[in-house]
Amino acid sequence: MAAASAFGARLAARESLYGAWSTIPSPLSVRLLAATGVDYVVIDLQHGGATEHDLPALTTAIALAGATPIGRVRHAHPADIGRALDLGCAGVIVPNVSSAAQARDAAGACRYPPAGYRSGGGALAGPAEPFCIIMVESVEAMTDLEATLAHDGVDGIYVGPRDLSYSLSCQLDPDDPVLKPALARISAACAAAGKPVGIHSSDGATARRHRGDGCSLITVATDALAISRHAAAELAAARG
Repeated sequence: MAAASAFGARLAARESLYGAWSTIPSPLSVRLLAATGVDYVVIDLQHGGATEHDLPALTTAIALAGATPIGRVRHAHPADIGRALDLGCAGVIVPNVSSAAQARDAAGACRYPPAGYRSGGGALAGPAEPFCIIMVESVEAMTDLEATLAHDGVDGIYVGPRDLSYSLSCQLDPDDPVLKPALARISAACAAAGKPVGIHSSDGATARRHRGDGCSLITVATDALAISRHAAAELAAARG
């Protein structure tokens, strides 16, 4: 639990933290991701193959390899958030949040009374206070961004660039004339609030660019994409 507390402190200090994204529910694969030296591994419960049943083995494997386990929960619901924290996640990334009121409720689900309304008794819940990262992935979420950041329980923002581009009706391209200023506005709002902003990247070059634009919680690789890219590249080399 000391590692979880240290990660939370680094997150709050807006240090550069690099991570991997897990969609494959295997203790072997998450341990390999964690052992690369990343600071965190996100278990994707929304779009990945993992369920709550997988969490104890996955979170333990990540922690033993020296990284911090984070859960991207299925929805901004207290049951989803509480179960992820009870089963070993040091914090959560919460999707489908479109208003400051929803963000406040999600943050409250992470904390015990009187700060929140989380229920006690989690099997793998540690003494460290978990962190709550709210996803911004819609026009509605951007409209309420400053009010969301004003809640003490919201520890940062994580951008879902694909869904945000869908909502903005623009291309998934950091240089898109609609998406680029939207990302800049999110980064500026987080900086003004003194809170970290994270973003999903699928390769190191894009991650480095986002770091230069002010992001400090930076996903650099996704397991399934890394496997398919590497296998395709080696196959091409073999056939070449």
